[in-house]
Amino acid sequence: MLFTVHFIEKKTVVLSQLLRNIPLIDDPVKIKGRKGKVIDVEFVDQNKINVYVLFEEVKKKQLVTFDPKKRRR
Repeated sequence: MLFTVHFIEKKTVVLSQLLRNIPLIDDPVKIKGRKGKVIDVEFVDQNKINVYVLFEEVKKKQLVTFDPKKRRR
């Protein structure tokens, strides 16, 4: 039996899939290259399921600051 699974982050739907297996709470998930964790699973209908996901924060690399004292040679 196939289930319609909607992966939701905050209030936005990130991904909708037809799956045979329902993800469980605290399962690791990788959606669109982002690692996350299942927070909650909510059954809407017999075949419709909302899965709430919390993604890891993406750390941005700091740019190298320009030092005017250094000269190019």
